[in-house]
Amino acid sequence: MKKLRKKQYLLQEGDVWKYDAFITKGCMRMYAVDDKGIEHIIYFGVENWWIGDRESLLNQTPSRLNIDAIEDCEVVLFTGPNFEMICSKIPAFRDMVHAIISKSFNVNQNRILSGISKSAEEKYLDFLQKYADFAMRIPQAMIASYLGIKPETLSRIRNGITKK
Repeated sequence: MKKLRKKQYLLQEGDVWKYDAFITKGCMRMYAVDDKGIEHIIYFGVENWWIGDRESLLNQTPSRLNIDAIEDCEVVLFTGPNFEMICSKIPAFRDMVHAIISKSFNVNQNRILSGISKSAEEKYLDFLQKYADFAMRIPQAMIASYLGIKPETLSRIRNGITKK
């Protein structure tokens, strides 16, 4: 178990990720920072979701990503060998992990398609529809980063939606 305060890092770029992390409390984000210092949020995670840098974990290479807490959080960290041992000894757990990975692949595929084919307003409305249960917990600037739009654009979209 690990407790994180709001804005505290679970992973920093350059570190090698060694865990599978299950969020039991709070909201987190995974993001990269480009050469201009702009954050690009790749993923949000909330209670009962997994978070981590799979590439760094599997290849044991320095991470290109950061993970930090948007709210005070609690996570359960599994080392790679312990996670594999649990998967091998508990078939239901292994099946659950497989289902989560499959669902994650589909979500990422749909996010890429949405990112290249939908307007900023459509992306925002999709986000609200898919993540209504926690969208209000995330600052608007972070949602804009996740959607790949400027905060000012998101503000205009939100104002336009309220006027409709």
